[in-house]
Amino acid sequence: MARFSGKVALVTGSSNGIGRAAALLFAQQGAKVTITGRNAERLEETRQAILKSGVPAENVLAIAADLATDQGQTDLINGTLQKFGRLDILVNNAGAAVNDPQGRMGIDQQIEDFDKTFQINMRSVVTLVQKAKEHLIKTKGEIINVSSIGGGPHAQPDMMYYGMSKAALDQFTRSTAITLIQHGVRVNSVSPGGVYTGFGEAMGFPPGALEKIMKYFESHKECVPCGHMAQPIEIAQVIAFLADRTMSSYIIGQSIIADGGSSLLMGMQAHDMMEILKQP
Repeated sequence: MARFSGKVALVTGSSNGIGRAAALLFAQQGAKVTITGRNAERLEETRQAILKSGVPAENVLAIAADLATDQGQTDLINGTLQKFGRLDILVNNAGAAVNDPQGRMGIDQQIEDFDKTFQINMRSVVTLVQKAKEHLIKTKGEIINVSSIGGGPHAQPDMMYYGMSKAALDQFTRSTAITLIQHGVRVNSVSPGGVYTGFGEAMGFPPGALEKIMKYFESHKECVPCGHMAQPIEIAQVIAFLADRTMSSYIIGQSIIADGGSSLLMGMQAHDMMEILKQP
């Protein structure tokens, strides 16, 4: 029997990247899955990838929604319950780093970008968990938050608001883990380093720009000691591990760092991203 047989998973931000890989993995391993994102076209690509892997169509629910809105969250929870009748696994993967339209970074970035960053990376997670909590308590379910090494103890001078939001998410993980384990619900998180996703374009970088930065980091061992940035499936496997109570039952309120060793050195902070982009 597949390890997630009989389970229902809701994966936010599953129209690409880590969320798509996680949704595909859950579905392939027996779960019924709700996928969601704002871009209906990319969301359909995720659905088709799941179906092409041999998963029955009735095991996949696609809901195009804006997770930052109350209505979008309500549609996700209600749609999942109406389709599958329960909720066992909530993966809070949707997130963003907001670029300043004038290219300012760090403390010079406009405060509106702070609000937008915390709206999707933190506030939407809190409110979605509030809506999902009673249903996860019924199933003794799992919550996995997707954080970042950007929320760790190292400074993030260029992406300060993003780092702050992920540090807040880590505290939310720890705090809700203590509250919800009393009801049988486990809360944990994964903190990836660099991952090849569509994150750069979502930030407003030109196509290929973030990939250029990541290739540079890969060639410098003080940035990525293992020599390569992650593929989405490498992070999805950690998410699945944390969702599998047989494998990770005694892990409560922790964040597993999956970064190829980057946070042990954090040499990435010694390089100027804008200078990297100027190189041929």
